[in-house]
Amino acid sequence: MFSIFLTPDYFPFAVAFVVMLGIGLVEAVGLGLGHLDLHPGIDGHAELDGHGVLEWLGLGGGLPLLIWLTSLLCCFTIAGVAVQQIATGATGAPLHWGVASAIALATGGLANIFAARGLARILPGYESSVIDAGDLLRRRGTILEGTARRGFPARARIVDQHDQAHYVMVEPHDDADTIAQGETVLLVRREGVIFYALPENHPTLRPLL
Repeated sequence: MFSIFLTPDYFPFAVAFVVMLGIGLVEAVGLGLGHLDLHPGIDGHAELDGHGVLEWLGLGGGLPLLIWLTSLLCCFTIAGVAVQQIATGATGAPLHWGVASAIALATGGLANIFAARGLARILPGYESSVIDAGDLLRRRGTILEGTARRGFPARARIVDQHDQAHYVMVEPHDDADTIAQGETVLLVRREGVIFYALPENHPTLRPLL
């Protein structure tokens, strides 16, 4: 059965299958290590006939992007194999890979809308863990590696209100401060992907820590 994936007419579906397995491995590792910031929340919602495009595609329920993409690749692969098998049974030969891919993308994309909505309903834990990056402000974390200086951020681990771990880049809020590995910090502001924090030995935090 798997030998058909080695033929040119099944090549797009073989690639989709391999990518799907790769993403599944990344997701499995992510579940073991904590949240790896691979499930970004999506702020903007374009409108399509009065309904959000993301919601229409199955992303509106907070389903992580990688889970949605894995589902799409799975639907595309199954649809592609089915199309080629039907074509082979009807005409004696599979369709050209380009024609089969177009048909599989249309049918698989439609199937994925329903699959993604179903996954969003049976995976409620993901819905609550998708947060905006700004929600990490005023939360404490730990510098994991390196020393944070102004202009030289270090990697820190922050736990959100859902007990999910997030890994962010941190610089000191004050120019003169340095924050060493293992120190506790308080995130106080954010500019782009960089968070600025006060170290645990900062005078304003001593009464609180």
